[in-house]
Amino acid sequence: MSKAILAERRSKKLLIVEAIAIVLALLFLAPFYFVLVNSVKALGEIMVDAASLPKEYLFANYSKVWDIIRFPNVLYHSFLITALSVLGLILLSSMTAYRIVRRPTIFNKTLFFCFIASMTIPFQSVMLQLVRVTSTLELRGNLIGIVVCYLGFGLALSVVLFHGFIKGVPLEIEEAAVVDGCSPYGVFWRIVFPLLKPITVTVVILNTLWIWNDYLLPVLIIGSNKDLTTIPLAVTRFFGQYTKQWDLALAGLAMSVTPIIVLFLLLQKHIVEGITSGSIKG
Repeated sequence: MSKAILAERRSKKLLIVEAIAIVLALLFLAPFYFVLVNSVKALGEIMVDAASLPKEYLFANYSKVWDIIRFPNVLYHSFLITALSVLGLILLSSMTAYRIVRRPTIFNKTLFFCFIASMTIPFQSVMLQLVRVTSTLELRGNLIGIVVCYLGFGLALSVVLFHGFIKGVPLEIEEAAVVDGCSPYGVFWRIVFPLLKPITVTVVILNTLWIWNDYLLPVLIIGSNKDLTTIPLAVTRFFGQYTKQWDLALAGLAMSVTPIIVLFLLLQKHIVEGITSGSIKG
């Protein structure tokens, strides 16, 4: 079979793959279309035809949402909770994974197994117990409580990701640093941690997407505390028992996802690198 025929077959296969990829991309982008288009429509127009382009662009929806939910305040609350939680997850999970990899004792292996096993437990099965424990420890309705809960529920996946990546870090580098007089903490923070940049970025993106958009855990822990209301909690104000203000709710949703989309676009190149590196090393 000639090279020309092989090249032609490969080009046809590539064309088919690209066509399938375009169709899948359109399917995944469809929700964004509905959110953006309907966020500048009147409520009556949304009820008549949600898929059509707006007859009149009502950008005033965004200014109304800005004032109603006090967007700068809830944006600050979401940013503060997300930043503290993600920072804590990075510090705790990286150090924990490093200790488990470099000290493979029976206790550490059992601990790592417990981390993996905890990922199989549905959140809904521990909701009641979580409310009771946080109420007993007076962690409900305050910043420390919500951050501690995010650390508890997010630590397992972060440890697993760091664990796989650290296994690929050459031990000889650490031994050379020890010979040069570096302390154990210095070995980790000066030598090992800078090498974990790809997987660190991956952990940051995955946990930021989860915490920023999460609704269930804040509604359980924060509740009606207006001093810590996050964006997802504030947007639910537009959904009452008898009325649903879709025009304002979709405008609020568009405003809430904008910062996280910008972050994702800036750091997306590190996601595949970090996950694949952590899965094939060691």
